[in-house]
Amino acid sequence: MKAAELFLKCLENEGVEYIFGVPGEENLDVMDALLDSPIQFITCRHEQGAAFMADVYGRLTGRAGVCLSTLGPGATNLITGVADANMDHAPLVAIAGQADTNRLHKESHQVLDLRQLFQPITKYSSQLLDADIIPEVVRKAFKLAQTEKTGATFIEFPENIAKHEVDLKPLPVKHMVTPEPAQERVETAAKLISAARHPMILAGNGVIRAGACQQLAEFAEALNIPVTNTFMAKGVVPFRHPTALGSAGLQANDYVSVGFNQADVIICVGYDLVEYHPHLWHPTADRTLIHIDSSSAEVDAHYPVAAGVVGDIKHGLARIAALATPHQGEPMRALRQALIEEMRQHRHDTEVPMKPQKIIWDLRTVLDLEDIVVCDVGAHKMWMARMFRCEHPNTCLISNGFASMGIAVPGAIAAKLVHPERAVVAVTGDAGFMMNSQEIETAMRLGVPIVILIWNDGGYGLIEWKQLNTFKRASHVHFGNPDFVQYAQSFGAAGYRVSPEDDLQALLRRALADKRVSVIDCPVDYRENLKLTETLGKLVCQL
Repeated sequence: MKAAELFLKCLENEGVEYIFGVPGEENLDVMDALLDSPIQFITCRHEQGAAFMADVYGRLTGRAGVCLSTLGPGATNLITGVADANMDHAPLVAIAGQADTNRLHKESHQVLDLRQLFQPITKYSSQLLDADIIPEVVRKAFKLAQTEKTGATFIEFPENIAKHEVDLKPLPVKHMVTPEPAQERVETAAKLISAARHPMILAGNGVIRAGACQQLAEFAEALNIPVTNTFMAKGVVPFRHPTALGSAGLQANDYVSVGFNQADVIICVGYDLVEYHPHLWHPTADRTLIHIDSSSAEVDAHYPVAAGVVGDIKHGLARIAALATPHQGEPMRALRQALIEEMRQHRHDTEVPMKPQKIIWDLRTVLDLEDIVVCDVGAHKMWMARMFRCEHPNTCLISNGFASMGIAVPGAIAAKLVHPERAVVAVTGDAGFMMNSQEIETAMRLGVPIVILIWNDGGYGLIEWKQLNTFKRASHVHFGNPDFVQYAQSFGAAGYRVSPEDDLQALLRRALADKRVSVIDCPVDYRENLKLTETLGKLVCQL
């Protein structure tokens, strides 16, 4: 068989369902072989969109999402999505075609050293310079992408190698077993927790990747310790759970920061430093930190670990809980109540442009608890992270490691492919929407009914928020937009605009009931941004 066929058999052997990508001249043999493969190729309108789809597929399934491009500009278009997956620890395998190997030693049309280009943004970057190494390279790429901490890998596939005849087969897939934490470390952590006056848990996305959400909730409840989560760990403990404090990471002096200030022992579980830098929640660097994760702690001046419990997170939490002494009282209950009151504050508001709190209230009211929201990057991300209540993990996906704009629309398409039985909403600003709005055509072609909720403020709202906080004036953050209703309709999608006469909840229900892509243009009043900052300062003084 041809090397291109062997390559696809190796992907099939890894359980690949979809390849998201854009066909090109240098991957002709792979594209032709796909016609005889059970793998479904999702033809995208931009390679960045393809990479984001693979990124979100990996987050939701725990299996590496796969994206494909041709050489040169096709490969460079993948970079943002690949970097996002790698920094957010989403398993992903990126593949790019390449020119014949007899052109790689010299200046040649569209040729870049792709292996070197992808090396800084992946766990493993490789070239297929010999057809005989295909089974090894593919197995290694998937093994490393799917091994904690998960991330992105890259394979460069020259077009002449793809044509070679081979007589090989894929290597067996063997899954890693996470080791048990050392008993000595478990005992040390239990002693520190038992002796603490005001312990607090910071839960990160690693808990979700480890499938340890139930164990974390049981740990927190058994020891009566409050839990705050990073943006990427929303739902790691159900918001209804009495220990849940909501999300940390607003980078403002809010009530969660008060919790960190009060805590003498901070238990970091599945926490990735890239999610929320330690100097923001531990500026004094003088608290006792316990690190519970599948990997050793990163070195950071503000993350001095007193006890590192490295290994299976599920077992580590259960074993520590069995040894530690439960705490008494209702720790930091006032902080949780302050958040609940803030969420409810504008639920009856009728103004348009809408307040962020009201948009979130309406969205949460309409969606079922297991429906999925894919959140883009911008001011709306800060509001969603803070106020969108989650009862289940991976129901509000937020990129906060690389934090790239443009992920919501392609990400929502991938989420709907993974969970066709759930409603999926892309929550995006007008800026992030326009970065990958071309993928609406992809969704329409596939018959993937997603809802796109655009928070429209005609500018880069988050940057303006920071500019006004820092300099008391805005600089070059405003722009114009197309008519989003007509824009949606030009793709064959449904388009809606929120007005004083239109209730957002009614529009959302109508859009969710439609079996096609729906775009809702929702004007947002971001004057609430500065009010939030002021309110947080008052809350801090009261608590």
